[in-house]
Amino acid sequence: MAESGSPSAQSVASPNAKAVYRKIMLRLIPVLFIGYILAYLDRVNVGFAKLAMKEELWFSDAVFATGSGIFFLGYFIFEVPGNLLLHRVGARLWITRIMITWGIVSVLCALSSSAISFYILRFLLGVAEAGFFPGILLYLTYWFPDQYRVRMVALFMTAVTVAGVLGSPVSGWILKEMEGAEPLKSWRWLFLLEGIPSILFGCCLPFLLTNSPQQAKWLKEEEKALVLEALQKEESAKTAAGGLLQGGAALRSGQVWLFSLIYFGLVVGLYGISFWLPQIMEYRITTDKAEIGWLTALPWACASVGMILYGRHSDRTGERHKHIMVAALLAMGGFVVSGLSGLSDYSLMLSLCLATTGVMCAVTTFWSLPSTVLSGTAAAAGIALVNSVGNLAGYLSPELFAWLKSRFDLGYALWGTGLAQGVSALVVLIIWYRSKKRGVV
Repeated sequence: MAESGSPSAQSVASPNAKAVYRKIMLRLIPVLFIGYILAYLDRVNVGFAKLAMKEELWFSDAVFATGSGIFFLGYFIFEVPGNLLLHRVGARLWITRIMITWGIVSVLCALSSSAISFYILRFLLGVAEAGFFPGILLYLTYWFPDQYRVRMVALFMTAVTVAGVLGSPVSGWILKEMEGAEPLKSWRWLFLLEGIPSILFGCCLPFLLTNSPQQAKWLKEEEKALVLEALQKEESAKTAAGGLLQGGAALRSGQVWLFSLIYFGLVVGLYGISFWLPQIMEYRITTDKAEIGWLTALPWACASVGMILYGRHSDRTGERHKHIMVAALLAMGGFVVSGLSGLSDYSLMLSLCLATTGVMCAVTTFWSLPSTVLSGTAAAAGIALVNSVGNLAGYLSPELFAWLKSRFDLGYALWGTGLAQGVSALVVLIIWYRSKKRGVV
């Protein structure tokens, strides 16, 4: 990582460079942002659908947990090859393919008529979406040097919180307003109405994305040269420091697997919130579906502000490890407090806001770490590996949450989720300590 006082860091911080990166940001981030809102909404709207699906004879908490999690098995299997394909054929074609196919499968989820058909469609949704998130992270490394990367990832990942802020009230509204609307049940309308926008937006992507700075007709030649020179200097500096992995070495690197472990713990918290927040609201505060939608939006709104400010501070200081640890520990505290019995509605909401904000700040800052040791094909494979292994927690988290909730109590499920954040913070501490001994940080 370039220190703030180094020539390379100063060059990308010059007024001219800032204007160029702002131009790139305004061109690319809104497109990626909208795409991820739609992707995340289609991935987690099953949490709202459950509020109505529980009336089906074939549906239960166990079916919900398995169906929510099985998405990530398909995601895991096709993640690394998907990212390698993106690196080969370009983001413009590959992200378009992903969006259109996942939109189609999301719509087909409305046809679920048994536990088996529900599992199959959720698995296929994971297969369809595999490669989207790590592909975007890889795509950002083609445009932005490390000094800008956490801010860009934070802006992109704010889509997760916006999906919660906007999608939660919309999902609650659809369930309430479409109840009794023939010929479909309300949860089927939910999958249908929230899947179609992904198909339509996917059809627009070929006209909105550019594969690389070299192909950007909207950049001047001197602007392209500035971007490419900054990226080349950064890669050369990493290679000279002896910390850059190449090719298949990423898949064999113990450091990459430690990154996967950190992300695994954080994802337990991310999907503990994403899938179960509507159920927590229903269990603890209100059964009104529209009210649940608005209440669920509040933690995501807090997180959307927090993660941008936190990412900006991390980029300004150039520090990553302590930022990830502090955010993960804040998330742990939020989960632990929210699991206590006898909390007032306000105290519960405050603790859930803290947990959600902590998780999102930790996740966005975390993604600055893999790019410090990965480049080229290694970046494509390594980022996908970290994301796919970490996202297996998306399978574990709903199952663990459902098991702890049914075996003990909702509080135990929240405490178990908080414990995973503490484990991630501990692994970050180990990596930070090892890096300090090597003189890397």
